[in-house]
Amino acid sequence: MKVIVGLGNPGVHYAGTRHNAGFMVVSRLADRWSFRPGKMLCRSVVSQGEFSGEPVALALPQTMMNSSGEAVKRFLGYWKIGFSDLLVVCDDVALPLGTVRLRGQGSDGGHNGLASIVEATGTKAIPRLRVGIESSETKGDLVEFVLGRFRPSEKKLLEEGLASAEKACEVWVEKGLQTAMNLFNKKGSRI
Repeated sequence: MKVIVGLGNPGVHYAGTRHNAGFMVVSRLADRWSFRPGKMLCRSVVSQGEFSGEPVALALPQTMMNSSGEAVKRFLGYWKIGFSDLLVVCDDVALPLGTVRLRGQGSDGGHNGLASIVEATGTKAIPRLRVGIESSETKGDLVEFVLGRFRPSEKKLLEEGLASAEKACEVWVEKGLQTAMNLFNKKGSRI
């Protein structure tokens, strides 16, 4: 079982905000792969199915961003999977809008959702796909920025970033993290 967890904040108020880029990617994957509708499991809305012959669960934690670790820890126990079968998808204010980066481990980089996962699991070895949300608006109140919505002029770059993130998830399921990193971590690459 492969588990892809999209980080975000639940509720209509947060839908479409920059901080919900992880939710956007995972929701798009569920549609793209025609997974059956989500059900509540491990404090998350979970859709399950198969992609490329591999069983996959797509999860949207309903714990709020800063408590995402509660849900991720439950997934690891529920499916008895290791970290190599988990991919966390989240926004990254330090990456340009339209770009993505994969890492097998590392610090939380100031991202409260990742910090919660590191704390709950006791390791920094959490594979993650970061979706860039940086723009010319980034300066100023960071909380206000990440909880804000994308401007109409950013829609094209947003679409490029979300599409790249979807493809990166597909490569991760089919060929693993290293291959996905080799394809998607090239400087300035948009696939």
